[in-house]
Amino acid sequence: MRVNYRLAALIIPLSVSLIGCSAEGEPTESVESAESTSPGVKTTKPAKPVTAEDFLDRAEEAMSAQGGWTFAVKGSESLVFQGQTSAASYEATVRRTQAPAAFHSSGFVISRGKRKPEEIFVIGGTQYVKEGGDAWKHGPVSDPDMKNKVEDPVAAIGEFRKYLQESGDDVTLTKAGGKIRLQVRSGSRKLSEVRDRSFAEKVVRELKPTLKQLQKAGVSATEDQLTLSRLEETLILDPETYRVESHRFRFGFLIPYRGQDITYGQDVNEENGGVFDGRIELPTGVN
Repeated sequence: MRVNYRLAALIIPLSVSLIGCSAEGEPTESVESAESTSPGVKTTKPAKPVTAEDFLDRAEEAMSAQGGWTFAVKGSESLVFQGQTSAASYEATVRRTQAPAAFHSSGFVISRGKRKPEEIFVIGGTQYVKEGGDAWKHGPVSDPDMKNKVEDPVAAIGEFRKYLQESGDDVTLTKAGGKIRLQVRSGSRKLSEVRDRSFAEKVVRELKPTLKQLQKAGVSATEDQLTLSRLEETLILDPETYRVESHRFRFGFLIPYRGQDITYGQDVNEENGGVFDGRIELPTGVN
């Protein structure tokens, strides 16, 4: 979910694409699980979740128990150089179902005072995108640029599971204010120091389209010269139902240029709007 606009802060004119955070992968199929018991066999009540992995298991079960969900998504992205800022924001309503697996996002991007509609479908492993008055485009959801356009809070459960499996110390679990909070955080560090961490794969994928365009405009910085200035990804669960209440992902980079830094930032927040019991289908004529 990105918008093209001109970055006035650089000497070399440059069109930079912004708005592109995502949860990785296409919508996942529902996980249906049921325990059958014979008459007279006692069943034990599941123990309360304790570990981060326990809570992710419960969250996956809770979200899979419904056919679909609605989320409100808000995002922003910015580049700052020599005190000048170029920024864009995004708002959308996301609906996703699990059987069959499908995703639909309808919203708009605001950049330089202009509002541009954007609509996205993900069905059967193919992503369809319509921006403004342009024709529909489509491609495999496995394509990195396509991944950057999909905001799927339910897929964040799988991402946090991956963080736990590959670098569990990065994930903290807290219970405060009546909420269950799973979080990954990082302070300012050279990207090369955290490049092998699970969360780095995601932030680098998000940054790459902008970095490539900056490089074309004369910014010679490569990945090993970048500084991850901040990272915070948070998944909040309801303490009773274990449903995903919200997912927030924000991070920043310092990109060296002519003895100074270009500051890049992204912030996306996704709030659960409740159960969605409809169907997601492509508009007539789109295939």
